[in-house]
Amino acid sequence: MLSKKLAEYNIILASGSPRRQAFFKDLNLDFEIRLKEVEEVYPENLKGKEITEYLADLKSKPFDEELTEKDLLITSDTIVWLDGKALGKPKTYNEAFTTLKNLSNKSHDVITSISIKSKNFQKIVSDITKVYFKELTDDEINYYIENYQPYDKAGAYGIQEWIGKIGIQKIEGSYFTVMGLPTHKLYEELMQL
Repeated sequence: MLSKKLAEYNIILASGSPRRQAFFKDLNLDFEIRLKEVEEVYPENLKGKEITEYLADLKSKPFDEELTEKDLLITSDTIVWLDGKALGKPKTYNEAFTTLKNLSNKSHDVITSISIKSKNFQKIVSDITKVYFKELTDDEINYYIENYQPYDKAGAYGIQEWIGKIGIQKIEGSYFTVMGLPTHKLYEELMQL
């Protein structure tokens, strides 16, 4: 359905995330992947979805000079928002452990923003899902870090992985937003083009 509607567009996904790439395949979209290095730094005064919207836009900027009217560039960013702070991707084992320990027995927001950009327009949409973790033991956290790859994930976890299956008690909002792409919002926006 969507691929027919967007047949005249060249869809570019600017994301190295295997999860986002899989979502695009699941939506039956013909797309190409183009990556450009961007230093994901944002002004300290930004809060919540202001951060993800800023970063989704920032990731689109290196493409500005090359986009045509027939190009649709999709960029996206996800953060975990806990106690008024953004939790990014952990760089070390200790960072991953501390992050998961902080998420244990609490709720947090997962915020994902998507930028849809062409030569003549840009639309940025966001979605927020609340996630509730049970109390995680140190053994559970260590097992997860040792057996999975938390380093490319905001908040040091993937909801679709072992830790999500055993640790998440409930979510309020979209499961796919937590995975890194609110597909329902993307679909809605693309259908309106």
